[in-house]
Amino acid sequence: MKYTPLALEGVWLIEPQRHGDSRGYFCETFRADSFEAATGIRPNFVQDNESVSRRGVVRGLHYQAGEASQAKLVRVTSGCIVDVAVDLRRSSPTFGRHICVELSADNGCQLYIPRGFAHGFAVLSESAQFQYKVDNYYNPAAERSLRFDDPTVGVEWPVAEPDMILSAKDLAGRAFADCDLFD
Repeated sequence: MKYTPLALEGVWLIEPQRHGDSRGYFCETFRADSFEAATGIRPNFVQDNESVSRRGVVRGLHYQAGEASQAKLVRVTSGCIVDVAVDLRRSSPTFGRHICVELSADNGCQLYIPRGFAHGFAVLSESAQFQYKVDNYYNPAAERSLRFDDPTVGVEWPVAEPDMILSAKDLAGRAFADCDLFD
């Protein structure tokens, strides 16, 4: 696997090596020892999640507050998305900044997002199957949402706002100034 640190401190792009032939391909999607050797991080993933969404769906920007914060390893197994991570760590040199990365079944890329980030994505293909591992259990009482269109963060989503399909929860997301931040 190839591990590339991205512009936000602690965020990594992971490109699994696919071994293919006429039957298809095989690849490792996670291996703790190589992940730790490359990144210096040894996550203890405790829960796997999956969602399926259609074109135009924007999910996020979600995070778990306080002790319920989660690191994530995200990937797309069908379709294509633009994945977004926003740094909510006050002490980080990249505090308040965000990145956008295209993840697809075709490119096989994954994104590691450490604790202290808001996360979301927009679906570009007809549908997309999104899978992710987290290092802390989901806690409904700690669930938070940063508003997808917060001007302080300034995410340029690849879906025009009138074409976005958003949940009521995401439409009611908090402004960046009102978010529960991390130290």
